[in-house]
Amino acid sequence: MFKRFASLRAVAMFAGLLLASACTATGSNEPTPYTDGAEYVTLAAPAHRLSDAGKVEVVEVFSYGCIHCAHFAQAAEAMRKQLPPGVVFKLMPAAFNDEWVPYARAFYAAQKLGVLEQTHLALFKAKFDEHYPISSLDELADFYARNGVKREDFMRIATSDEVTAQIRKDAALVQQWQVDGTPTIVVDGKYRTANVKTLDELSAVAQWLAKRELAGAK
Repeated sequence: MFKRFASLRAVAMFAGLLLASACTATGSNEPTPYTDGAEYVTLAAPAHRLSDAGKVEVVEVFSYGCIHCAHFAQAAEAMRKQLPPGVVFKLMPAAFNDEWVPYARAFYAAQKLGVLEQTHLALFKAKFDEHYPISSLDELADFYARNGVKREDFMRIATSDEVTAQIRKDAALVQQWQVDGTPTIVVDGKYRTANVKTLDELSAVAQWLAKRELAGAK
C-alpha cells in the first residue's frame, strides 16, 4: 500500500555520504491473526534496538515529507496511548534522500528544544492540510519560529554535528531493519511490519507484536 521511497541500496549510499560529510498477547494454543512473512517479518539479525531502555520498543520509521505518515500520525498517537505498561513508543525520522534530510534535522532539533510533542502533528497539518511550503531547512525554521521557537536556536541545533551523527546512526538502523518505505514499524529490533493493507492494520499488527513480545519477556 505504502510508497517505496527508497531502496536499501539508496539508504546505504546515503549513510556513506553522511559518514563522508561529517539521513493482545495470545496464548500458545490460540491462532495468530498475522503471519510471519506476510503482515510482518522476523528480522534475520534481531535485537538492533533504537535504545537500551528495558521496555519493549515500538518504533515508527517516518518522515515529515511522507503523506502516508501524515495520514497515519493521528492513529500512531492513538496507538501510543493504547500500548500497555512495559511498552514504549518512539519515532525515528528516515532520511532516505537529500530531500528528507531537513525533516530529520528538524525532528531532532524540536526534540532537543522540548517542543516535539506540541509541533509533531502541527507540522504534518501545516504541510499537507494547509499547504505551507515546508521543505527546506529555512522553511522548517520558519514553521518552528511561528510556534514559539527562536529561529537561531533551531538552526544551530538542526545543523549541529550531534544531529548529523544521530541521522547517520538512524541510517544504519534503517539498513539493518531493511526498511524501504514509510511508515514502517519495528518492534524491539526483532520484527518489522511488512505487507499491511491499511493504516489501521499497520497499527493493529504493531500492537499485536508488542503485546506478544511483552508477554514473552515476562
